[in-house]
Amino acid sequence: MRTKVKKLLWIAPLAVLGMLVFITLGGVIVTQLWNWLLPPLFGWHQVTFWQALGLLALCRILFGGFGFRPSGRSMMSRRMEERCEQMTPEERERFRQRMRERFGFGPSASESREP
Repeated sequence: MRTKVKKLLWIAPLAVLGMLVFITLGGVIVTQLWNWLLPPLFGWHQVTFWQALGLLALCRILFGGFGFRPSGRSMMSRRMEERCEQMTPEERERFRQRMRERFGFGPSASESREP
């Protein structure tokens, strides 16, 4: 039990330090990239380090989520794969045909078989 406490006393400060270094490095990278690219290209203002951290957090919230659950896209594709695995070949072909008819892409099964 004492070794766990000793390990925790070393790991916790190192983890906090690592997170601070990671956040600082991310802010510096965003600041440098923004100030290097956007003002010359679009005439936008340069940003400060704190504004860059805010942009980084905003992008994470809007585009990256919080990391608590997988993204909706990957969950949906996984569910579709599971459903397709359970279908017979005939059911799969019927499903593909309905998708072609509904969304109008690709040749239908009857068109691809005709010479």
